[in-house]
Amino acid sequence: MMAQARPSTSYTTSASTSYNSYTYGPSYDTTTTSRPKTRRGTGRLSTARPKTGASTIARIEAQQIICAIAESRGISPIVGLAFVNLDTSEAVLCQICDSQTYVRTIHKLRVYGPSEILIMSTAASPKSKLFSIIEENLEVIESKLVLLDRRYWTESTGYEYIQALAFSEDVEAIKISVSGNYYAVCCIAAVIKYIELGLGKTFPFHSLRVKYEPSEGSMMIDVSTIYTLELVQNLQNAKSRDCLFGLLNETLTPMGARLLRSNILQPLTDQDTLNCRYDALEELTTKEEMFFATRAALKNILDVDKILTSLIIVPTKPTIQTTEQAINQVIMLKNFVTSVNPIYEALTGARSSMLHNIREFCAPENIVQVQDAINRVINEDTAYAKQPLELRNQRTYAVKSGLNGLLDVARTTYKEAMEDVYQHSNELSQEYDMALDLKYDAIRHFYIRISAAELEARPLPPVFTNVFRKKNMIECQTLELMKRNQKITISHQEVVLLSDGVVQALIEEVRGQMSVLFKICESIAMLDMIASFAQLTQVRPQITDTLAIKSGRHPIKEKIMNTQFIPNDVYASQQTRFQIITGCNMSGKSTYIRTVALLSIMAQIGSFVPAVYASFPILHQLFARLGMDDSIETNVSTFAAEMKEIAFILRNIDKRSLVIVDELGRGTSTRDGLAIALAIAEAFVESRALVWFATHFVDLARILSERNGVISLHLAVELGNNDTMTMLYKIAEGAVKETHYGLALAKIVPLPPGVIERATYVAHKLEQRVKQRKKTSRAVIHERRRKLILDLKEHLVQAQNGAMEGEVLGAWLKELQKEFILRMTAIDADAAQVDQEQNDEEDEEMADQSEDNSIDQEDETGEQEAPLASRETSTVSISSRMTTSTSASSTVRAVSENWY
Repeated sequence: MMAQARPSTSYTTSASTSYNSYTYGPSYDTTTTSRPKTRRGTGRLSTARPKTGASTIARIEAQQIICAIAESRGISPIVGLAFVNLDTSEAVLCQICDSQTYVRTIHKLRVYGPSEILIMSTAASPKSKLFSIIEENLEVIESKLVLLDRRYWTESTGYEYIQALAFSEDVEAIKISVSGNYYAVCCIAAVIKYIELGLGKTFPFHSLRVKYEPSEGSMMIDVSTIYTLELVQNLQNAKSRDCLFGLLNETLTPMGARLLRSNILQPLTDQDTLNCRYDALEELTTKEEMFFATRAALKNILDVDKILTSLIIVPTKPTIQTTEQAINQVIMLKNFVTSVNPIYEALTGARSSMLHNIREFCAPENIVQVQDAINRVINEDTAYAKQPLELRNQRTYAVKSGLNGLLDVARTTYKEAMEDVYQHSNELSQEYDMALDLKYDAIRHFYIRISAAELEARPLPPVFTNVFRKKNMIECQTLELMKRNQKITISHQEVVLLSDGVVQALIEEVRGQMSVLFKICESIAMLDMIASFAQLTQVRPQITDTLAIKSGRHPIKEKIMNTQFIPNDVYASQQTRFQIITGCNMSGKSTYIRTVALLSIMAQIGSFVPAVYASFPILHQLFARLGMDDSIETNVSTFAAEMKEIAFILRNIDKRSLVIVDELGRGTSTRDGLAIALAIAEAFVESRALVWFATHFVDLARILSERNGVISLHLAVELGNNDTMTMLYKIAEGAVKETHYGLALAKIVPLPPGVIERATYVAHKLEQRVKQRKKTSRAVIHERRRKLILDLKEHLVQAQNGAMEGEVLGAWLKELQKEFILRMTAIDADAAQVDQEQNDEEDEEMADQSEDNSIDQEDETGEQEAPLASRETSTVSISSRMTTSTSASSTVRAVSENWY
């Protein structure tokens, strides 16, 4: 065995930051392969999402995960990653074609949350762009960087490790998967060598779960979206279950909980896999007997991942503690093997392919060899125990008698020493005439507890030592008791050492079946997650090209609300891809758009959703711009923070993305806020992504109303005669009407009457001026016609691909034709009116030139009214520019120069 590596002097990368740099002895194979040098950079403007002050990805438990990372050089960098989880004995390789911001790489690191990230030392001096970005995100990832020499990333060594450590039946499949993925293979070489020499742990042959995880197989959700949507952690209380993970986590095993968390952070994008999960979930929800039998069987399953991993990892320096743990793990393995058959029986009669496959994995013939091997060595009545004394006794008597004569003698000695302890306790009780309670813990071993009431009339005898009081009890020991504890410990250690040979032989035999055991473990984790989804009574979603939800409910708010949640409908296609949501404060805009995002995630992890009907397209990216918080620790204002987030979204958005934006542009002036919101909205429309844009800028809805793909919705509110407001929380068509919701809310607060009166007066004056500016142009009419025709085309395509036929289809087409004629007739009437108005204006200009001159004189004397007059004619030019604008920058210029 190679000597454990010693860390050399810390490698300093900056004035205030240093990272461990490891070098290994000459015994390590230093052969390298020809590969491009790591691309280096001098730094970049930060595009990282604003930090939240705490980890945005809550971990179920602390796990030791080692990650190695390497990159190519070029405009579109290729990044290789290899993760090895030392708690679950799983290795994951992936290779990502990333962008210059390395967004997918950082997302992968944040999902897995490695405890250590191994990176080439050459990338730190000077710092490469990837190194700088990882360094920026270390606090959020909760990891540390370790620098290794570049020569340890070798492709040939990586293939050797895969050949030697992967399950023998999986080796060829894994080689095919990683073929051509040079950087991922190099990373597995670096991480395994670091574990062997840096951490002093090794893996036996063909004992490691190795899989290749393609980057395109899951939805990308960036860390800010994970945080603001409360996917795995509640914003107000990190320990609260009021988050999506807490809602869905009805799992009964640690493996199921880990799988659920991973799926929430990386939803699937494969339609066939999702349909398999839907089928399995539907079967469990409709067959109550199968469901309850499955849940009952899952209750007895321990953390099998950790059990099998502990049997695989071989310590370089065995100790008495590692030997004891080996016996413990064998006992727990025995418990697991006996718990598999109830799952097999519970799934009897399963029809869905997923449940059928899980049942086949749990079939008795798959575990019979392991069970026979354990029964030959371990006593049948040995069971997993949690109490320290019971656990020690189980370890002592785990191995059957007759396998080792010296072991039987050592156990006899242990038994006699235990009897001596109890005898000593009885003698003390009789000698001092007091009730003594003999207790045991892992630190003090046996000790004595005496009720304080026993010593009210007399002092504690001097024979008792190590005395301290715990509530109404006095805990102590005697010198004789400590001597006998020592004797028991020595006897127990002798038993453990004599048992070690038999136990290690058993473990070696079991390792040959690790592949089957891990597959059983993974199938149980999947069954646990699906059964957890079945706890919620919801509707099965469909995978289509259209996002349609009838009576959808926010899954988290519905759970925590004391009143009944009011559902809403959602519909989005390419002709309605950009939806502007307006409404007054507290009307439910944020809840509405969050519902869309959360239900999309639930659908793409295989869960049913809270709705009456739901269909979703396969989404590959999810972005959310929510919240209005300054980042004080990084000296970033609200506006600067949201602009950084929007810049991040615009760099990565595509037509397979879903975006929700809440109150963009409110952190700056109204003029600039509207201009920027308008420009960003233009960019979103051009991206063809599905976007929900909640805003208080009603002008935004009016200006974009004629654009193809844009629709306006609002959350309805009722205003009473006595200044009362009733939130209906129902979505309705069109932009919110100018009914001064803010003034009504200010009256309810209430503000002083004088302030309200003055605000009302100003609001009405401004409203009158806005109405004077509203006009319609020929360009707007043209855009209305184009939008109506495209809507008709989309409806006809949906009808062609849909399920309607016969008389139902005919009736629907007649209604569609009637609606189209009505809307086109209305557009033609507006067009005729526009033509007439413009002709009248031209006639007036030609009729009286002298009147124009007098108007010019009035304009010179009325300088204060001129800006208002110029605004009155600006709507036409804005609408015309909006229909011809092809970029966000041109829209900003149009708004800035003409609207204000």
